[in-house]
Amino acid sequence: MVYAIVKFGDPVLEREAETVTEFDTPELHQFLEDMFESMYVAKGVGLAAPQIGVSKKIAVIDCSNGENPEEKLVLINPRIVKVEGRQEGEEGCLSIPGFREQVRRGRRVTVRAQDAHGVEFVKTGEDLLARALLHETDHLYGKLYITHISVLKRDLMKRKIKKKQRAGDWD
Repeated sequence: MVYAIVKFGDPVLEREAETVTEFDTPELHQFLEDMFESMYVAKGVGLAAPQIGVSKKIAVIDCSNGENPEEKLVLINPRIVKVEGRQEGEEGCLSIPGFREQVRRGRRVTVRAQDAHGVEFVKTGEDLLARALLHETDHLYGKLYITHISVLKRDLMKRKIKKKQRAGDWD
C-alpha cells in the first residue's frame, strides 16, 4: 500500500514520535514494506513514519533507490551516537516538496537502532547515507531539515508555503 506523504504544517511532523515496543509482527513487517514502496513512489532516499502520518520511531532508507536490495535499511528507535566531520550539500524533504536548501551535516555518522525483530544494531554511514541517517532520525524527534538553515531562509520558505496553502496548491 502506498501512503500519502504528509506535508509541512501537519503537527505530526513537529513532535517527537512514539517509541516502538512491539517487534516481529506481521503488521510491522507489512508496514515496513509499505514504507519502502511509498518512499520509492515518492522518489525519496529515506522516509520516516511521521511523514506518512504515523507517530512511531520508524524510518527506512535506501540510497540506491531500489537498485540494490542490500542497501535497504530499517531503523526503529534510532539514536545518533557519533557525528564526525562536516559536509555541506543540497537537501530536500518529501514533506516539503519543491524546496531545497544547502544544509551542513556530519560527513560520517553512527546510529544505534533496532531492526524489525527488535535486535539492536549499530550502523555507520558516510556522505549521502550519513545525511539520510541524520535527516530521518531528526524526523522522529519532530525536527525538519529547515531547522538547520538560517532563520531568514526558513522564514522565506514558510512564507512561500503559506502562500501556496492559501492558493490551495499545498494540500
